[in-house]
Amino acid sequence: MNKKFFVTTPIYYVNDIPHIGHTVTTVTADIIARYHKVLGEKVFFLTGTDEHGAKVAEAAAEQGLPPQEFTDKVSKTFAEIWPKLNINYDYFIRTTNPKHEKIVQEVLTKIYKKGDIYKAKYTGLYCIGCEKFITESELIKGKCPLHPTKEVVAQKEENYFFRLSKYVPTLIKAIENENHPFHYRISPQSKKTEVLSRLKAGVSDLSISRAEVTWGIPIPWDKSQTIYVWVDALFNYYTATKITGKEDFWPADLHLIAKDIIWFHTVIWEALLIAADLLLPKEIFVHNFYLIDGQKMSKSLGNVIAPQELIQNYGVDGTRYLIASTFPATSDSDVSWQKFTEKYNADLANGLGNLISRVAKLCESKNYHFKGNLPASISQELEIGGYHTHMEKIELNLALEEIWRNIANINLQISIERPWEKTDEETKIILSEAVRGILDIAFALQPFMPETAERISAQFKGPRIAAEKPLFPRI
Repeated sequence: MNKKFFVTTPIYYVNDIPHIGHTVTTVTADIIARYHKVLGEKVFFLTGTDEHGAKVAEAAAEQGLPPQEFTDKVSKTFAEIWPKLNINYDYFIRTTNPKHEKIVQEVLTKIYKKGDIYKAKYTGLYCIGCEKFITESELIKGKCPLHPTKEVVAQKEENYFFRLSKYVPTLIKAIENENHPFHYRISPQSKKTEVLSRLKAGVSDLSISRAEVTWGIPIPWDKSQTIYVWVDALFNYYTATKITGKEDFWPADLHLIAKDIIWFHTVIWEALLIAADLLLPKEIFVHNFYLIDGQKMSKSLGNVIAPQELIQNYGVDGTRYLIASTFPATSDSDVSWQKFTEKYNADLANGLGNLISRVAKLCESKNYHFKGNLPASISQELEIGGYHTHMEKIELNLALEEIWRNIANINLQISIERPWEKTDEETKIILSEAVRGILDIAFALQPFMPETAERISAQFKGPRIAAEKPLFPRI
């Protein structure tokens, strides 16, 4: 039986259209999904949209649309942009799907009957931008740090609460002890440390319903309230497997998320799963943000980068490379149009593109055709530094650095050995090594740049190696 691998992105709020922040997580998930497919594994790759809550209702009202019509329109922009980046997801879930709503209600009813959900009065400050309650200590100048232009709202109502505090000791042990029955990994290490520190500082129970928010899934035992959007959203990872008949993929092998939603995905989600007697995900990888010219992305600043613009400027594989090579794995990544263009020219036009063009012309001039044995997949015979280690650790930028080191080495070797000055026999030995190295590079690039990898492989496998138009014309 093939090994199974289940990878997810967060489901994206439909209060806004896709931007580079959404793009980095989705491209990364696609790269990881493709890597595991090339390793011969059966893969389920899930993405989608989060469509309930006050923030969505507010955005719909601003456009004068009913919430469902608004969510239909915006969800479509996400579902349609990803294939344009050659992102090959297996299922696109929407939380307004009646099947999702039904399963969420069933699971919550189970937790309620177990005694882990109770009713109580709550008073607190609520950030509509985050769709969550926020403590005064988290405020900066009286505003949510992630939404400094929005006012936090004082809310006082009677809600249903989940006994999150009950599960804190179990969660701490599960994170710290690899042999614990509920063990799950939080990566990178710095994010694991952050979560453990917050857990050990003390955690309150979680309000999981809203009395004032009508755009949501009704609480099954009390239709006067709706399920808190974050609880509804988290269960998408589970409901998708039920909706698609992919229950055998549960639990998720990897949740890819950005750092602003770490608490929901590394604490609240796991506690809910334990309470519902469901298996926990194996790993949650938390990446940082993109900064645009040193500043946080903001519509008011006009510095939002959309995936459509990236494709227009750099092509599909060029965009995928730029995203992966600047992947903000452990710290925020500062990018700009100028930096992207410089990197495109240096790495793709001058680096990979130049090597392919150079070797192909030499092969054509010497009528050389590679006759060596080729690996069946990147899991066989591929020797590119620590490529596999970096891919397993989701260090995409470092995996690409290994590949580009090989590109530079082959280019250097050709410059040193000067095959154009050698006999035909000597030249063929030099070219054989260069072509074999290029085909290894093409195999390693499959998850990152599938179209480019295919073009390189086709060009150098023959039947006759010839120069073709540049892979990446200089910008």
